[in-house]
Amino acid sequence: MNINLTLVMQAIGFGLFIWFCQRTIWPWMMTQIETRQRQIAEGLQAGEQGRQSLVSAERRIADMMTEARAKASEIVANGEKFKAETMDQAKVEAAAERDRIIAAAKAEAQQEYQSAREQLRNQVADLAVAGAAKILQREIDPRAHAELLESIRREL
Repeated sequence: MNINLTLVMQAIGFGLFIWFCQRTIWPWMMTQIETRQRQIAEGLQAGEQGRQSLVSAERRIADMMTEARAKASEIVANGEKFKAETMDQAKVEAAAERDRIIAAAKAEAQQEYQSAREQLRNQVADLAVAGAAKILQREIDPRAHAELLESIRREL
């Protein structure tokens, strides 16, 4: 065997193998590689978009939390204001009720005072008549002397 012929045949075989691979296998492999590169690029892009959406979501959450805190503070302030207004209104109503009760009690006391005074006058007049009757040793007729008894009551 001649070594030169073997080398030439191997070179021709290798050239045919390269040509065959370049015509049939190479385009298919390049298509697969390009497809995989596109998938990787799309995955990286989707990952970047996901990261950006996560950052924007975190910002929105922070804004919502700030807004929620502000609303909570406003609600608490409104509650405190309502409580203060209610307390003030209750104090005013209680003071009005107290004044009304005191006025009613004073009026009732005045009325009872007048009633007691009138009863005392009547009793004193009756005692005066009884005393006068004992002094005169005879009975004074209250119907007959009504005018006299009334003037005594007025004087007392």
